[in-house]
Amino acid sequence: MPREIQLFTDGDGIAIIGDAKAVELFLESEALPSKDLELPRLGKIFGTGGAAAQAGAEIAANSGRWVKLAEESAQALKKYKLMKGSSPGVSRAVLTEGGKSKGFLQIVRTPGAALTNPALLAGVGGVMAQLAMQQAIDEITDYLARIDEKLDDVRRAQTNQVLARMDGVDLAIREAMSVRASVGRVSEVTWSKVQATSSTILDTQAYALRELNGLAEKLERKHKVGDLAKATKAAHAEVDKWLAVLARCFQLHDGIAVLELDRVLDASPDELDRHRLGLKAARQDRLKLISRSTVRLIARMDVAAGTANTKVLLHPSKAPALVQSSNQVSGSIIDFHGRLGIEGERDPLEARRWKSAATEAKDKALERSADGVGSARRFGNETLDRARTTTGEFSRRIAEQARRRRGDEEADDQEA
Repeated sequence: MPREIQLFTDGDGIAIIGDAKAVELFLESEALPSKDLELPRLGKIFGTGGAAAQAGAEIAANSGRWVKLAEESAQALKKYKLMKGSSPGVSRAVLTEGGKSKGFLQIVRTPGAALTNPALLAGVGGVMAQLAMQQAIDEITDYLARIDEKLDDVRRAQTNQVLARMDGVDLAIREAMSVRASVGRVSEVTWSKVQATSSTILDTQAYALRELNGLAEKLERKHKVGDLAKATKAAHAEVDKWLAVLARCFQLHDGIAVLELDRVLDASPDELDRHRLGLKAARQDRLKLISRSTVRLIARMDVAAGTANTKVLLHPSKAPALVQSSNQVSGSIIDFHGRLGIEGERDPLEARRWKSAATEAKDKALERSADGVGSARRFGNETLDRARTTTGEFSRRIAEQARRRRGDEEADDQEA
């Protein structure tokens, strides 16, 4: 009988489920790193009897791995036309071994032994969401470790004072994760210890966003290069700190969501798909909220750098320093965006050199001077022409008057 695997994607990752050897061959052929999908844990959660027993049998007969949907895995996925699955927001394909050394997997439209149990499929979607969030947690952990090295002792102490209120949240989540790993589920007792911690995280997140918005507002009120240079330097000293606080908030939110999905799967499995989509929507809302503040700050930095470049002649030292601070702040924000999955890029701005600005100013001055000389020359020529015309007219009138006077005199002589 041909060996089969099934691919599922929810937009964040790919689940590969099926015969263990076929799953392994598929991952090797596409050179994709993967994590265990933890199908046995789903079997424990489903329990016994009826549909749950059927789901348990399907779990026992299959192997599962999860791959983060990054650039490489997305390219691999394009080879296979995924169909809309039974779970909301999840697409799927069934691949079967074709008996050839190349392209050994092909899509079959009517698989005989495909995973069809709704409870199991919902559970797979939930586990995929958990693994995506755990991957994000790991990446944020690495980011925070790197940011901590950049902070000096004073700023680190200030950050720790803000984060201290979340230490209890972190301890509660760690304890719940430890119990979950031991028993394979999140009980009501375990969930009761963490379900009220979200308000603390939201309060801290709001505080950090207010601080970032305050930095942007200070820049908006400054117009002189000297004032802007001081403001951007101050922002450079503060931004990393508040980005670290926001990253920590996001990390803890994801930790709670992982536990929450387990709790729903244990208590109300029929609601798992809807709850998973709800958590995903809430996560996107948090990203948008954070993005509004950070993108606004980048915009203000760009405006400040633009102002500095236009006035580098008057501020040869402050203007380049301002542009450098702007690039450093924006670079920190773009790095932060990448860790949280916020899309968007910004090319560093180049500080305008004093020599270049001076040369350009000289060229413009010469151009204006040349224009002035030309105008003066044209004005002089026009004046001379007018003078010549006026002089000729005046001479003609004098001559005419002289002729009339001579005529009058001759007439008088004849009468005499």
